[in-house]
Amino acid sequence: MRRIWDQLSISLPLILMAVLAMGSWWLVRSTPNLMPASVEAAARHEPDYFMRNFSIKTFDAQGRLKSEISGDQARHFPDTDTVEIDQVRMRSFSEQSGISTASASQGVTNADGSEVQLLGNARVLREARTDAAGHHLPGGEFRSEFLHAYLNSERLQTHKAVQLRRADDQFTADAMDFDNVER
Repeated sequence: MRRIWDQLSISLPLILMAVLAMGSWWLVRSTPNLMPASVEAAARHEPDYFMRNFSIKTFDAQGRLKSEISGDQARHFPDTDTVEIDQVRMRSFSEQSGISTASASQGVTNADGSEVQLLGNARVLREARTDAAGHHLPGGEFRSEFLHAYLNSERLQTHKAVQLRRADDQFTADAMDFDNVER
């Protein structure tokens, strides 16, 4: 009898741990969830931050100013990763095309600032300049109710009526796709 008791006392901690582990497993499995599984809500078109009287500058790899966007108020929308800007003003710097400025009642830009949509009294002005060969290149002005500027590829598009002025010339059109690099 003593021998059985000795064997049982040696195995008792192991048996007790197994019983406690099974009891814990049963308890966790049979306990109801306090909170239902969280369902991620769809992103709503609501701003997550805003800025007032701001300026955003982007620089190229050499540290030169590439573009600057400023405005009265801006709102960032996380669902589309866009920024809406009231009274937008924009300056773009390029060695090939010089300085361009733009303004509009409202603007919408993507996350990296490479595209800007100008809405309401949109105006883009390119300053006159001299190219590397010494030729005078006249400036130009674009006016429309909507202009879509692609800053990296130096393109300007609109599907609305547009007015273009260059030196003493004036052009009007129902739509436009202007590529400054390819001319």
